[in-house]
Amino acid sequence: MKLLISGSSGLVGSHLCQKLDSDSTYETVRLVRKQSSEKQGATVVWNPSSDSLDLGLFAGVDAVIHLGGVNIANKRWSPEIKQKIYNSRVQSTSLLANSMAQLEQPPSIFICASAIGFYGDRGDERLDENSPHGRGFLADVCAGWEAATQPARDAGIRVINTRFGMILDKQGGALAQMLTPFKFGVGGKLGSGSQYWSWIALPDVVNAILFCLQHSEIHGPVNFVAPDEVTNLEFTKTLGKVLSRPTCLPVPAWAIKTIFGEMGQELMLCSARVTPQKLQTAGYEFTYPKLEDAFRGLL
Repeated sequence: MKLLISGSSGLVGSHLCQKLDSDSTYETVRLVRKQSSEKQGATVVWNPSSDSLDLGLFAGVDAVIHLGGVNIANKRWSPEIKQKIYNSRVQSTSLLANSMAQLEQPPSIFICASAIGFYGDRGDERLDENSPHGRGFLADVCAGWEAATQPARDAGIRVINTRFGMILDKQGGALAQMLTPFKFGVGGKLGSGSQYWSWIALPDVVNAILFCLQHSEIHGPVNFVAPDEVTNLEFTKTLGKVLSRPTCLPVPAWAIKTIFGEMGQELMLCSARVTPQKLQTAGYEFTYPKLEDAFRGLL
């Protein structure tokens, strides 16, 4: 199977490519913004914000995996940053989907990243892939992101929108940022701690993507979250337990809102109790179904 992959230098993309490159049944081609001197396999340069794409790069491609997008947690959200976050996802996805729709023999599969931000702030409501679009900036981004894949779907391509929860890895993402304060014993719950944090370990992200490639019955939105539903307080206590550190320094909601603004509200204080219904129905077996096991395995 020949795969065309964007976002190959990111947290998910780099680990996915590493696993694919070790398996002779896959051939990978990376879509990159600029050529690098570092050895990274076959690459093709593209401009995600352009209006056109060389259709020849899809020759022989069986599946496209699109993981690109501006980091949502690097800077406080100004109107300009929010526009960049939105455009980096929607424009690039639209370019790929419309380009594939023009092909006489398009790839059979298009896997495009999305996020559980689609659901917005939903309290303790249990959410599956049939739950409606929520409110908020990230909900609007995810809705636009997923809608941009429609031309590919209309062309008969099997489209999968991977709604990622919080991805856990010790070298990147939210967990990597938490480790230092928690190791020094200054970690604690955020706000009330009652908000649900839906999470997934990085190895399960990679394995579940490959699982979706191999199971033709899977299509549409797919929640990439572990089945262990935990609140921020439970997440905090479990991490402290694994690190053998106290977690008695909570961060009040007003401080998060003051320091991080809208970004802090949506990324740290919103609640999304998401279930991996489609993955479980299809028979996917999580490597790390429980949070404590995930922390011990990753750390």
